[in-house]
Amino acid sequence: MPRPTVHRTPFGSAQGTRTDLWTLDSGTGVSAEILTYGASLHRLTVPDTTGAAASVVRSLTTLDDYTAKHPYFGAVVGRYANRIAHGRFVLDGTEHHIPANDRGHALHGGPDGFHTRVWEAAPEQTGDSVSVRLTLHSPDGDMGFPGALDATVTYTLDTSGTLAVDYTSVTDRPTVVNLTNHAYFDLAGHDDVLGHRLEVDADSFLPVDDDGIPLGPPADVSGTPFDLTAPQVLGERLGTEDGQLRAAGGFDHCWVLRDPSGGLRRAARLTAPDAARILEVWTTEPGIQVYTANQLDGSFTDGTGRRHERHGAVCLETQHLPDSPNRPDLPSTVLRPGDTARSRTELRFPHLGNQPIAARSGGPL
Repeated sequence: MPRPTVHRTPFGSAQGTRTDLWTLDSGTGVSAEILTYGASLHRLTVPDTTGAAASVVRSLTTLDDYTAKHPYFGAVVGRYANRIAHGRFVLDGTEHHIPANDRGHALHGGPDGFHTRVWEAAPEQTGDSVSVRLTLHSPDGDMGFPGALDATVTYTLDTSGTLAVDYTSVTDRPTVVNLTNHAYFDLAGHDDVLGHRLEVDADSFLPVDDDGIPLGPPADVSGTPFDLTAPQVLGERLGTEDGQLRAAGGFDHCWVLRDPSGGLRRAARLTAPDAARILEVWTTEPGIQVYTANQLDGSFTDGTGRRHERHGAVCLETQHLPDSPNRPDLPSTVLRPGDTARSRTELRFPHLGNQPIAARSGGPL
């Protein structure tokens, strides 16, 4: 039985601090490359049904590309993923202000969010898996958020080819926290993902205004282009005449997943046009933001010179629901001293024919 391995290589210096690229290799064909800058998933190489290997996430080339302003390629975003309306929320009677960086609202933790930080990293290895555990200390008042927060993100790759991402956070003062990974998935290496089929295990979604802020409570997907309860071709859905799609330029919406108990369950299934690769996303989170790279415009390239164009990828961001700090009807994102915020997301590839190890489904490490 092949043994998984983990190793580190330098990736340059940012903010006067060395950054590294950590490679997790399953020993069975799947490998993941993680940067300490932004705790970013740089590459995720997966064989197809013929054995041909390619990365299924879009990436940038150099550290300078990652430190320049870019739309969160592969990064862990926080302290609060998605949007907080007007960058304001009230917690325990005190109003807090987060710098606005998206149409007058706070997006992904503000302009200097966790995606811009150099995380500390340490490897871990067991018999059938390898991990890199990344940690970040966010001081009280960071980007306007109350409380010092210690966040940990652990990427674990096992011999089945499943990549798990575990998030934990603790604080010394009441705060809000909502972490996710912002990978751009592309299973086929085409110019766009419009031929991919997507299924989302959700019966409702959050309609949004022109700024991406939820208009109200979740709405039933039935009879709308947001009904992905069975696999749908992305290009056909995005070509539907619909006000929500027109305003966003595609999907940029949060689906409310079934089974709000917090257990690990499937959230989405993405299939390449020829079904040569299949990705399943499993999570303990209550929602998943589907973003069809509506704002990519070819300005960014990868290491081969390939441009990242509009609808060239799709993000499947497992998370709490947008603007939850201002919406008491939505699941709470408040974290208090003495408690630990935990979540787990798994990227599974059923076309490989490997089943995830049963013991892995029990929850965060």
